[in-house]
Amino acid sequence: MFRRRSLDRPVDAAHRLVVGRLTLEIAGGSVVGHHYPENFDVLHVDRELPLAAVADGMGDGEGSRVAGATAMSTFVAGIRAAWPAIDARGLHAATAATQLRVRQAGAGLAGLTGCTLTALVAEPDGGQGWLVQLGDSRAYRLRDGLLELMTVDHTMAWLGVLHGWWPATAPEAARARYQLLRYVGHPDKPEPDVLAVPLRTGDTWLLCTDGVSDQLGYHRLRDLLAARRDPAKTVTALLSATLDEGGDDNATAVVVRVHPTVPTPR
Repeated sequence: MFRRRSLDRPVDAAHRLVVGRLTLEIAGGSVVGHHYPENFDVLHVDRELPLAAVADGMGDGEGSRVAGATAMSTFVAGIRAAWPAIDARGLHAATAATQLRVRQAGAGLAGLTGCTLTALVAEPDGGQGWLVQLGDSRAYRLRDGLLELMTVDHTMAWLGVLHGWWPATAPEAARARYQLLRYVGHPDKPEPDVLAVPLRTGDTWLLCTDGVSDQLGYHRLRDLLAARRDPAKTVTALLSATLDEGGDDNATAVVVRVHPTVPTPR
């Protein structure tokens, strides 16, 4: 008999980071779900820098675990080493180092060693943010009631729908859903998508693995993000909703709300 699994651990309270004229309020959490015995997602919400990232290991073996942990630690170390210089060149360099370390880590493993990586980092003055994307974890932005997908899934399914090879609901698309064309650890060292994105007061950003985006449709995601909750409560609601929908995968979410920085009285 199906037994609903609760959240593995409470979502930590949101914390605030001032980046120039903006303040980012950030919270993240992750659940195992009902399908896998353990969690192969990796979450990072930095306590000092305006940086958040999610990774999703491919498969459910040692290569998945090693890839996610190695990718996240290497990428975060690269951002910290470069700070406060955040630009496209530095993000490409940090991702290249991450690719190399994951391939090295997987050299002695029999199975596939690879993972997705989706990250959001803001420049120190709050002028803009940067997205880094490899794989099919996602970044969404809710602005003025409109929820937009800001990243592209690097999958054969996405490519097939884009080029009209098959409808999105076709069996071919379903089979191609998990054929990743770009990921961390790929032997051909694919380039990441590195996108400059404006940050605006009132924006809400969501980074998530496919355990969230595959199970919660557009309107459900929009409604949960638009509800007047703090980021920690929003993350809790998102993860609980994935469990209600079956919990078919590990699910990880980071919510970032953008506020104006209130000047300190002199």
